[in-house]
Amino acid sequence: MPRKIYLLVNVMLFIIVCEIYPQTVPPLAANPKYSFGVLVGYTRNFGVNVSGTISEFTYDIPLSIRLSAGYNVRNAGNPWDARKIFINDNTNGDPDKSGHTIDFRLDFAVPVNLFSIRKSLLYIGPRYSMLTSTFEFIGGNEFFDITASQFGLGTGLDLYFGINPTLSFVVSGGFDYYFSNKVGGHDSFYMPDGTDINGRQGYTYDDAAKSVNLPKYEVRFMAGLSFGL
Repeated sequence: MPRKIYLLVNVMLFIIVCEIYPQTVPPLAANPKYSFGVLVGYTRNFGVNVSGTISEFTYDIPLSIRLSAGYNVRNAGNPWDARKIFINDNTNGDPDKSGHTIDFRLDFAVPVNLFSIRKSLLYIGPRYSMLTSTFEFIGGNEFFDITASQFGLGTGLDLYFGINPTLSFVVSGGFDYYFSNKVGGHDSFYMPDGTDINGRQGYTYDDAAKSVNLPKYEVRFMAGLSFGL
């Protein structure tokens, strides 16, 4: 009798496992989703950002990975200071200037619950920014670029407002911090550690960085569209 009960219990357990197993075991492969985004807005001036995102590529962590690139208009800095720090002490010519940065971003994003918004993502990741400040002294026969490349870290929040199943309006806010790095042009370069290459006497790295508005941080507010692929 006990043997029959034992066999019956095992049969019942087998049936229960067979019924439950297909519902609890995750699929053999995740179903990744891809999207493309375009944002414009404030990045210390006017900026444009394009991005590609992969999400739901794992069923263990609700993680999205985004790679993006941006072009940002910049205040090039003070042309007279830049001329003295990097070139010479001439005072002739009428100054003209322009500046921009090109940046690359890698973000890791996770969903957060925020009010009743359908989709909100908190993101964090590394940054790489390349600054160019261009100066020309019209009538002074001088034209030169001052450049700097910086690594950084950033974080922020994206809010998605659905328009249709594959299109969303996105509002994004973020904060980036950049580490000090070499800045220079022509044949003069200044380093954060106080050393320089052909630096002009009496000037420091801080003077050079200030003359071209080399950023230490950046606050961003942008908006645009995200397209599901």
